[in-house]
Amino acid sequence: MHKQDTIVAIATAWGEAGIAIVRLSGSLAVELSKSVLRFKAGSGFPPPRLMRLASLAEDDGSVIDQVLAVYFKSPESYTGEDLVEIHTHGGTLVAQLCVESLVRKGARLAEPGEFTRRAFLNGRIDLSQAESVLGIIRSRSEEALRAAGRTLLGELSVFASDIREEILVLQSALEVELDFPEENFSPYRNSAHRGDEEWLGSISTLRMSLDDLRDRCSVGLLLREGIRVTLTGRPNVGKSSLLNALLKRARAIVTAIPGTTRDVIEETVTWQGVPIRLVDTAGLRMLPRATLIRGTPPGVTGDFRAHNEIEAMGIERTLDELRRADICLWILDISKPLDDEDKSYLANLRDKDHIVVLNKADLAVTHPPAISEEDIRASLPEEMPVVLSISAKTGDGLELLKDAILSKAMGSGALDSGLNVTARQLSEINEALSCLVLAETAMAEQKGQDVVAGLLGAARECLERLLGLSYDDALLDSIFSRFCVGK
Repeated sequence: MHKQDTIVAIATAWGEAGIAIVRLSGSLAVELSKSVLRFKAGSGFPPPRLMRLASLAEDDGSVIDQVLAVYFKSPESYTGEDLVEIHTHGGTLVAQLCVESLVRKGARLAEPGEFTRRAFLNGRIDLSQAESVLGIIRSRSEEALRAAGRTLLGELSVFASDIREEILVLQSALEVELDFPEENFSPYRNSAHRGDEEWLGSISTLRMSLDDLRDRCSVGLLLREGIRVTLTGRPNVGKSSLLNALLKRARAIVTAIPGTTRDVIEETVTWQGVPIRLVDTAGLRMLPRATLIRGTPPGVTGDFRAHNEIEAMGIERTLDELRRADICLWILDISKPLDDEDKSYLANLRDKDHIVVLNKADLAVTHPPAISEEDIRASLPEEMPVVLSISAKTGDGLELLKDAILSKAMGSGALDSGLNVTARQLSEINEALSCLVLAETAMAEQKGQDVVAGLLGAARECLERLLGLSYDDALLDSIFSRFCVGK
């Protein structure tokens, strides 16, 4: 990172549009922009935050566009440095020529995310807010956008900072008491027995606060990335028909021939502001003994077979999708009785959220169903998944199915409180929470205040990495490399 460089990039998307914006940030931003802009006599370079009309000139003085220029003075700019934006007419050529001219005069092409990186390094935003910028850019639904907005405004930062500060105070008090036990400095301790209870109560309160924050961030991550839902089951139970019905268009080929779907098909539908990423997969033929396909994801036991190499590859991809899914829809044909394969699968649903879907409920109008929701529940483990009867053909039950997907994925979290976070941020929160749980256990079991203090310190370090109070260049490179060049 060249902190003193003046950087330049096109901040708008490529292609024809009303305007294109060239962004210039650094100590030479004003000087370099003056070298390519020609203002009317008597007007000159604009004062901060005032747009002014100018001509964009090439090195030989020829004018190539009429533009608007606006200046943001350090430190009251996005990056915290002098920043100039030149608004040209849309189209890649004019903006590109402007950038090339500025580079020839001494600017450097910005790296991905470098403007936001400088905003973080210059203290304009913290790391959680910086990452929320990408969340706003990549939002796929209104709810995800609102969650990203809450994070950008600092809600995540405020809650995480408060918890981190409370952990620091508690850790400091513990360490003072360890170093000076005879001084009775700690506000938590009046007697040995009562002190342990107060320590434990304080740690439990912190753990519950962080648990609440984790729930809000989990909801936000689902809003950001979408709920990954894998449609699976035996061949010809209506997986592709269900995908088409949920999308309200013919996305997957549907025939009466089992094994029509050979590859994975992924599409997204939004329900109540939440993206649901639907993944249609090849049908699974399951046998009790080892056959052609081996290796099953968590929550699935047994072995699978295929009639040919192409189907075998499709089943391998299905198993991979089962591993990656947030929720699995195990689809059954309500007109066919359960066989040993179905019962074996249902009896071994573990470690993965499932919804059992009884498809083709429309056939029950003319023919008694071969299986019922009660039959399924009798075959399920003690912690039973949701069981729903639907018809992909008529659409009956589809709204209940989408509601069930949201309910299972969101848990107790509320959409209007979600905070848009990245997987990295949620990982840091989960790690901090694990440390607080261990600290709570260690205090309850009287394993020593030094052990508890160490665990509190580890939790605090996680939150400091979350907020960017502790970081290295490798972390920043990883975060900002996912940004576009002009942001």
